[in-house]
Amino acid sequence: MERPNVFDGQNTRPMTDAELAQYELDQIEIAKQNAAQADAAAARASALAKLEGLGLTPDEIEALVGA
Repeated sequence: MERPNVFDGQNTRPMTDAELAQYELDQIEIAKQNAAQADAAAARASALAKLEGLGLTPDEIEALVGA
């Protein structure tokens, strides 16, 4: 991977080793958060589909799970 550049207020320069290490850790954390959000959205969609399958109205579903 090519080392990203940063703007330090005056100059654009390549990241230092420490900045690159933190950047890589941040990217991993962002990927984990995105995966968790996708999993939560999929679980909610599945739950809503099951409730709809029981014949509940949208108002009843909202009362149960909130919006």
